[in-house]
Amino acid sequence: MPPKSVVLGAGGFIGRSLVAELLSRGQGVAAAVHGHGDRLTRWLEEQRVDTSGLTVVRADITRTGLGLPEQGMDDVRDVYNAAARFAFGMDPAEARAVNVDGAAHVVEWAAARPLLRRVVHISGYRMAAADAGSPDYRRDGAYEASKRQGDATVRERARELGVPLTVANPSTVIGPGQYVGLADLAGELWRGRLAALPGGPDVFLPVVELNYFVRFLASLPEHQESAGRTYWVLDDTTPPLPELVALLAGHMGVRAPRRSVPVGLVKRLPRALTRADPETLSFLSTDRYDTSSARKFAASCGLEMPPVDDALREWADHLVAARFGRGRAPRVPCGFQQVGTDRTWVAGDRERPDYVFLHGLPVDADSWSPVTERLDAATLAADLPGFGRSAPVPRRSHDEWLADLLAPVRGRPVLVAHSYSCGPALRYALRYPGRVGAVVLVSPAFLQPASSWLTRSPLAVPVLRRMSAEQLAKSLELPDDSCLEGPVANLGRAGAAVRVVAALRSAYGQRAALRSLLPRVTVPVELVVGARDPLEEPSGLPVTEIAAAGHYPQLTHPDDLAAHLVRVRERAAAR
Repeated sequence: MPPKSVVLGAGGFIGRSLVAELLSRGQGVAAAVHGHGDRLTRWLEEQRVDTSGLTVVRADITRTGLGLPEQGMDDVRDVYNAAARFAFGMDPAEARAVNVDGAAHVVEWAAARPLLRRVVHISGYRMAAADAGSPDYRRDGAYEASKRQGDATVRERARELGVPLTVANPSTVIGPGQYVGLADLAGELWRGRLAALPGGPDVFLPVVELNYFVRFLASLPEHQESAGRTYWVLDDTTPPLPELVALLAGHMGVRAPRRSVPVGLVKRLPRALTRADPETLSFLSTDRYDTSSARKFAASCGLEMPPVDDALREWADHLVAARFGRGRAPRVPCGFQQVGTDRTWVAGDRERPDYVFLHGLPVDADSWSPVTERLDAATLAADLPGFGRSAPVPRRSHDEWLADLLAPVRGRPVLVAHSYSCGPALRYALRYPGRVGAVVLVSPAFLQPASSWLTRSPLAVPVLRRMSAEQLAKSLELPDDSCLEGPVANLGRAGAAVRVVAALRSAYGQRAALRSLLPRVTVPVELVVGARDPLEEPSGLPVTEIAAAGHYPQLTHPDDLAAHLVRVRERAAAR
């Protein structure tokens, strides 16, 4: 299928979603990427997009002609410029090369297409700022100044060359893959480091949801009346910044800042103190924008924005799942949920799980991912309240929380717990024997020697707080740190290290009480331990020992553990 559309910047956050939208409409698309297209094609496959109409080409918009192949482009009608250098702290020459000269090159290349219908250029909503003026690289920073200059340059070249142009000016586009700007503020909020908000109560930092925006873009060339028009695409119902932050805080279970600092003062304070990039401060204004033409066009296309509150919550879930761009979001549905009185990070199926997983410390629910990915069954895992990504201040005991977590569950899943969580799991099985098919205790701390440095060293808290992933892996005797970037990020949250150490020390004080419960549990209970992390003494329960494993077999030997769990479930189903 010859390409009818070209998307420049197809490997970027907006570009790849635009490619997916155009392909879903049955169009042939040339996806122009700066490097190799492997990442784009993998992403499209993960989104289950039909790529039969996709052609991946390499491009460099800083070059005249864009570096695109001369053959195979004669049928192109629509040219979308989603290529931009979006970063703060750039060198002005670097910013101009892409956002100014590159944008002009796109218009010039498009002008030579014999069947050209439209050029759609993505600019920015601050083009209409009340105090915009001429581009000033010193005042505005390289990113915003280059976008202003690029906007003017594109319009001028389109007029000179007679190119049908439509300009879309989006606000902050939120969705999976957006990790800059407002995402940085959300990250500071989640980590407990946002002591005050920059600006005042009327600061308006509008957003627009990604899927809505790419549908808007894809529709523009299909309507002749959009030629020569400029559209400000943003959600007018975005709450003022303090309310927006309060919404995110409530969803993530953290405290919203109650104070604000005038932008002028923030600019004068050291960046190490404010944690604010100076280039982002120009976006903090009370300006409003005329979105009437965009709303009218969207209505004519049958496009409707999703409720902004829901879009913000879904984006917050993605940000935390992907560790704010430093990790990969789990494949199962995940996000913050209310479990009893606690905001809890939950991954998986809360109604019909075949397995329920409880993590130990200092790791989180993602420590079970290597195992759950090997199970052909529904699973449920959650971060304990007070730990991982869940709300930092638990309102109830872990026993009460676990009962609330499993309240919606239908059936009798296998309850799998690691180390610290073996206590809550055992007590749950004792209290609700009819709701559990079997219990598997992995490396049960209460049956093993009390030798962890986290429970003995007076320096445990400061050491744990400052550990890198590599150092933590070494202390936990893990072969590599690939699975610990998330836990280390969690430990960087305010008070997290203190809570981990306190919980472990409290749990070691309950060892005798937990051992006394074992004979009273009527549900089948099995133990799994690593050969390098044996039990302190015989328990009288079935024990599976995994050769060469230590205290974290779910991380080091997931194949062995997953295979054993399948057998446990089969035995439970046969009873």
